[in-house]
Amino acid sequence: MPKFLTVILFVFISVSANAQTWEIGGAIGGVGYIGDLNPSNPIKLSGGSVGMFLKRNFNGYISAKLNFTYGQISGADSTSSSQQLRERNLSFVDPLKELSLMAEFNFMKYIPDVTENKYTPYIFLGGGITTYAPRANYNGQLISLRNLLTEGQAKPYKNYAIVIPYGAGFKYNIMGKWTVGAELGYRYTNTDYLDDVSGVYADKSKLPNQTSVILSDRSGERSGNYIGSPGSQRGDFKPHDIYMFAGFTISYTFVTPRCYFEN
Repeated sequence: MPKFLTVILFVFISVSANAQTWEIGGAIGGVGYIGDLNPSNPIKLSGGSVGMFLKRNFNGYISAKLNFTYGQISGADSTSSSQQLRERNLSFVDPLKELSLMAEFNFMKYIPDVTENKYTPYIFLGGGITTYAPRANYNGQLISLRNLLTEGQAKPYKNYAIVIPYGAGFKYNIMGKWTVGAELGYRYTNTDYLDDVSGVYADKSKLPNQTSVILSDRSGERSGNYIGSPGSQRGDFKPHDIYMFAGFTISYTFVTPRCYFEN
């Protein structure tokens, strides 16, 4: 287990020791990403997502949330409005599995079935880890890209990334201790390879195998004109990819007797 993940679990257990209420829930929605195959649209969704979470609510304003989410991002130059990207003709799909710990702040005091407030907007910030494995569809098969070293890397990039989740949402007490919500959250990552694209085209003669050669430069698959000369631009040169989750949540709060005496 990565050390960062161990720290996340330890912190969650520590801060929960004197908390007042437990909350469990799930989420469903969409996932998107901002990177080399989608450089400018921060709200573009490319796949679905599901998740679950366990939360400790401390005082109606602040909580700690342990969250697991699965989603699959994707991108294809062939659908871009940019002629330059269409000519590049790269594509990918990438399943993401994220475990994160987030601090959540309610703008209004909120404990379902206890406080007068039936709803509140909120914001969150945290840290986490996600696994990723970009793949490309070639001749009807999904081929893993990490070990192909498509940009001439000295070694494969890692299969996990550290992430910083941040975002906002709105929650509403529908009945009793049940809460529904809507949430939009972004994840800043420490990798530029969620899409297997980052820097420049490699010297094809130095790539490890023929599959690497084919998937490193797909520009000529339709036109017959391959643009990937060694050292020419392949990615957008930005150092980090970002992904996002947007969707709806539902949760149930186990309220302790102490909460009923709070104002």
